[in-house]
Amino acid sequence: MKLGVDELERVAGLFRAFAEPTRLAILQELKDGELSVSELVGLLTTSQANVSKQLKQLFDAGVVTRRKHGTQVIYAIGDAMVFDLCKMVCDKLNRDAARGGKLKF
Repeated sequence: MKLGVDELERVAGLFRAFAEPTRLAILQELKDGELSVSELVGLLTTSQANVSKQLKQLFDAGVVTRRKHGTQVIYAIGDAMVFDLCKMVCDKLNRDAARGGKLKF
């Protein structure tokens, strides 16, 4: 079954969510559990504004969830399939590296 234009756009939107290194770093930090925006800022080498912007894009794509806890917003992974997808990509890159590429993940 082929996907229609609307479905293809949704798939592309999900892949776009993974197309920025800071978003991938955020997902990596959230792997062990939920974190607040300020905790994420402390773990990453970027500004609070950038972390918030990237979290919004991940949230809009349905990759992370968020909830309010007092004055803080707490983020968590929305679907563990995120890590399956990342593992598939890393496995592919490792196969490429084994054939003479330079990177090893």
